Amino acid sequence: MAKSPLRTVFVCQQCGKESLRWFGRCPDCQEWNSFAEKPQDPPHKLQSHGSISGGEVTELSEVTTEDKARLLTPLDEFNRVLGGGIVPGSLVLVSGDPGIGKSTLLLQVSALVAAQGHKVLYVSGEESLHQIKIRADRLKIEGKGLYLLSETDLEIILRRMEDVMPTLTIIDSVQTVHLGEVGGVPGSIGQIRESTLRLMHWTKLNQIPTLITGHVTKEGAIAGPKVLEHMVDVVLYLEGDSFSAYRILRGIKNRFGSTNEIGVFEMRDQGLMEVNDPSKVFLSSRSRGAIGSAVAPTLEGTRPLLVEIQALTTPTSFGQPRRTANGVDFNRLLMIMAVLTKRMGLSLSNQDVIVNVAGGLRISEPAADLAVALSLASTLRDREVDPDLVAVGEVGLSGEVRPVSQIERRVNEAGRQGFTRCIVPSASQNNPKGQKGIELIPVDSLREALQAGMAPKPKNRNARQ
Repeated sequence: MAKSPLRTVFVCQQCGKESLRWFGRCPDCQEWNSFAEKPQDPPHKLQSHGSISGGEVTELSEVTTEDKARLLTPLDEFNRVLGGGIVPGSLVLVSGDPGIGKSTLLLQVSALVAAQGHKVLYVSGEESLHQIKIRADRLKIEGKGLYLLSETDLEIILRRMEDVMPTLTIIDSVQTVHLGEVGGVPGSIGQIRESTLRLMHWTKLNQIPTLITGHVTKEGAIAGPKVLEHMVDVVLYLEGDSFSAYRILRGIKNRFGSTNEIGVFEMRDQGLMEVNDPSKVFLSSRSRGAIGSAVAPTLEGTRPLLVEIQALTTPTSFGQPRRTANGVDFNRLLMIMAVLTKRMGLSLSNQDVIVNVAGGLRISEPAADLAVALSLASTLRDREVDPDLVAVGEVGLSGEVRPVSQIERRVNEAGRQGFTRCIVPSASQNNPKGQKGIELIPVDSLREALQAGMAPKPKNRNARQ
C-alpha cells in the first residue's frame, strides 16, 4: 500500500495561524509576507499541565499578598523598570538586539541575587559552561549560590529546576529550548508557544520568578509568535546604539507596574553599571552656545529627564529635501516644520532638516515640541538658544503652545541641573511653583517662545533673520 504524501501547511511567523494555502497578508494579524511553508505536524494528544490553583474558587477579599513580597535586586534601575522588584511567580521576557547586553545584564542580576543568600539557576542554551565562566570572570563574578546549566531540552531543564528549587531562574534563550513531543525545530512557532506555556505553568505553580531572553528580528520586533508577548507577565526591551556606551531598559508590558519607566545603564569593562543621574549624563557633552541646540525636560514614567535636542538645516542639493529624525517622531517633526513655515514664516521647503536627540534616548511625548521648534529656528537663523534655558510645551497647528502634565517636576529637575530660565505654557502657569533660582517664562504662542528663547544677537555675527 502506497504511503500518503507528506502534507505541508503555511504558518504565520507572527501569530501562528495555519493555512493550507499561502497568503500574502495574514488574515488574523495583518502582517505582510509572514507565511512560511512547513511539514504538517502529526496529530498528538494534547497534554494537561495540571492546575495552578487546584481548581478552587476563592473570593478576592480572602486573597493575601503578605507572604509574596517582591524580590529586590541591588540594581535600583532594574527594580524601577519592573515596578519595584521581581514579583514571585512572574514570567519576564527580556529582549533586545544581538550584542546589546541581555546576557550580561541577566548574569549580573543572577550574581547579585545569589550574593544576597538566594539560590539562582542560570540556564543557557547558547553558551557552554566554560564560555559562561569566561564572561563571569570578566564581570568579576565569583558565583557562590549561582548554579549553571547548559541545556536545550526543556524536559531536562524542568527536572533540574525541580531538583534545585531556586529563588530565581534565568533561561537564555527561549528560542533555543525545545520539547521532544512537539514537532518542529527550536525557535519554531509551535516550540516557542509550548515551551513558554510549560515555563509559565511551572513558574506560577511554584511561585518562582523566571526571566527569559528573546531574540529580535531584523525589523527590530521580538522574534516568534505574538502570542509569546501575550503569555508572559512582563516584557522588557534593552535598547541603545551599539557604538554608544549607554543602554536603556524599557518596559513594553508590565502586569505589575507602569510601562513608562526606564532604566539607564552604562556598558563598561565590568558590565552594565547604573546611571543614577541620567540628566547629567545626557547633558555632559553639551556645548554652551552651540547653534541648533535646545534642552527639553521630558518625563519617562515618574522620572524627569533633561535631554539635548539638536537640529541642523542646510540648503538641499536635490529637488526633494531630506528630513531625518533620530529620537523624535518623524510625523511630529513634519508637523512642527509646517507650523514654523506657515505661522512663523521660516523657509524650510528648500532645506535638508536633521533632528537628533543626544544620548540615544527616544522621546515620544509632545512636551518636547517647543524645544524642537527652538532648535530648528536656531540653526536656520544661525542664532544660539539661551544656554541657561529649557523649554517645555506642546505646539498646536495654529502656533499656540499647549500645556503638558507635571510641569512642576520638570521645572524642579531643570533647576537642579543649574538652569536659570524655563519657558512654560501660560495655561500651566497656575500649577508650577518653580524652584528657587529659576525664572518661569509663560508663553501663549510659538512666536513668543522664539522671542524669549533666542540669545541676544551677537554684534560680530551677521545672523540670518
